[in-house]
Amino acid sequence: MTAGAACPYCDVMLTLQTTLEPFGPACAIFLTDEQVAELASVKNPPVIVTISDRSERLRVARMGGRNCIGLSKAARASLGVEIGQEVTATIAADTAERTVEVPPELAAALDADPKARTAFEALSYTQRKEHARQVSTAKAAATRERRIAKILESLNGA
Repeated sequence: MTAGAACPYCDVMLTLQTTLEPFGPACAIFLTDEQVAELASVKNPPVIVTISDRSERLRVARMGGRNCIGLSKAARASLGVEIGQEVTATIAADTAERTVEVPPELAAALDADPKARTAFEALSYTQRKEHARQVSTAKAAATRERRIAKILESLNGA
């Protein structure tokens, strides 16, 4: 582990050769308890995983008695990797604030509904990111509107 110049807000980095092991419908990078402890003082720290020249903000999770960083289909696409691939991964503790770029249509809907805005702000980074992704990936305006309506409904407890 080394302090990283490549990541200006990462205090500690771990570089390892690993195979992206199948794990449910996704794949994962597995870490030992010692590796997780070196990255952070919490059990499920947010991390930045860098493979080649691509990075993704993820989180360590404990599943099946093992520490893992799950790579969803979207994360694999972002990193340009596949299940079963041998990679050199750099894992860094992510100490930067986690903010989500909210699409303008969703932001306007949240501004018009204070209860939904409060609920949205109380969500975890991952949940806010997923709501933003649902809206930003919709190609048709009608699809965006339907997705926004569904998000507002869930935020208002319906």
